[in-house]
Amino acid sequence: MPDPGSSPQQSSTPAAAARAAAAPADEAESGEDALLTLPGPPSFPSPFPAVRETAQEIPGSAPVTESAPAHRAVPESAPVPVPAPGRDDGTGGETTARGGEPNSRCTEEDAAAARHARQASSVLERILCGPSGPGTSSLRPGRREVSPACGVSEGSSVFGASDPPAQGEPVPGLYYHPVPEPDAARVGEVSRRIKRWAVDEVQAYPPEWEEEFDGFSVGRYMVACHPDAPTIEHLMVATRLMVAENAVDDCYCEDHGGSPIGLGSRLLLAHTALDPLHTTGEYEAEWVESLQSDAPRRAYRSAMEYFVRKASPSQADRYRHDMSRLHLGYLAEAAWAQAEHVPEVWEYLAMRQFNNFRPCPTITDTVGGYELPADLHARPAVQRVIALAGNATTLVNDLYSYTKELKSPGTHLNLPVVIAEREGLSEKDAYLKAVEVHNDLMHTFEAEAAALAAACPVPSVLRFLRGVAAWVDGNHYWHQTNTYRYSLPDFW
Repeated sequence: MPDPGSSPQQSSTPAAAARAAAAPADEAESGEDALLTLPGPPSFPSPFPAVRETAQEIPGSAPVTESAPAHRAVPESAPVPVPAPGRDDGTGGETTARGGEPNSRCTEEDAAAARHARQASSVLERILCGPSGPGTSSLRPGRREVSPACGVSEGSSVFGASDPPAQGEPVPGLYYHPVPEPDAARVGEVSRRIKRWAVDEVQAYPPEWEEEFDGFSVGRYMVACHPDAPTIEHLMVATRLMVAENAVDDCYCEDHGGSPIGLGSRLLLAHTALDPLHTTGEYEAEWVESLQSDAPRRAYRSAMEYFVRKASPSQADRYRHDMSRLHLGYLAEAAWAQAEHVPEVWEYLAMRQFNNFRPCPTITDTVGGYELPADLHARPAVQRVIALAGNATTLVNDLYSYTKELKSPGTHLNLPVVIAEREGLSEKDAYLKAVEVHNDLMHTFEAEAAALAAACPVPSVLRFLRGVAAWVDGNHYWHQTNTYRYSLPDFW
């Protein structure tokens, strides 16, 4: 796998330091499905300057405004690790820690010290966030030229490629970071490929759902969330999984025939498309046949087969684990629906930690073409950052889909609805409080990510944190701009 070098400077961490059956043919073979020679992610100086340097010494750094936090530098004895040649695990053979000792893995003592100190330099902050806010659009990766090989031009009619999305309005008071418009050529090509996969290859959607599928704008969604994906096929890994997860949600849980009754059985059998059944020869054939029995299972099976070609065994197992979490969250919400029970706010937030977007940012390294080693991914500090990112992004969905869900039959649980019921607030006050809950989670996510980056400055950890933060920002961008699906309540 390629070395985990720099990824685009798009992240949700500004001010964080201071805040303290037969496998289908791969689309990459030949013809129109060959991996396109689309421009790759923008390049940035590498290696990064030493942590002790200041923001003024870095060309192109965003100007510091009055509201910008004071920068506190990491001690000079903590140099940024430089990966050894030929290593792709991000640990680096020449890495040093405080005192000059090898630092291929960060120590518990370093993590604890950094958690208390919350110290990170301006360079570390810039690695994580890059320029943001008004007047910095020229400092962000701009629209790239379209390669002649891709067959998508500025005037193309491919869905999502030529028409800019409606900008939409952000939720007033919501804490978020703007992102650059996703590359039009990549959006167009991913949109073309994913529609063909969903409609022709796995028959996930019938023709009458075409408008909804197009309105989902999944190509624009995934290009915005994975700006460091090296190829179209890396982006397709995430896009297929997203569409498959959405098919399960629609067909098993909600919009298109979903029901809480019998959901456990349906999810269990679908999960075997991700986590294969190991059984006797007598019964294996029936299980294999069952994987073609409905759209969610067909989509899960195919998407997972593509995914494991790009992922390491550890990354694939990680994804399966997070999908188990997701399915557990589905079951909890279904149980409440059957009982017509509105949970306490803390109970709802516990459910949302499982029924959330976590499987998406957790694969950011696979989509980026590198790997965060399993022992680093499993560290409690890393898991906390991932959980906080998943929780915050899921509440973004609660807020933007609020009016859409109010129009649905019955009571659809979301954070504003639960707060209103359990805390006796008006719809408006409950919604505004839900915004505050989201903002608190975002601030905590940023502080924890910055503390982790300072404590464990391993290249793969830093890049993974950037990738998760980019996913957080891209997720908000998609919700804000997807006016086909979402509109805001009239509370302001």
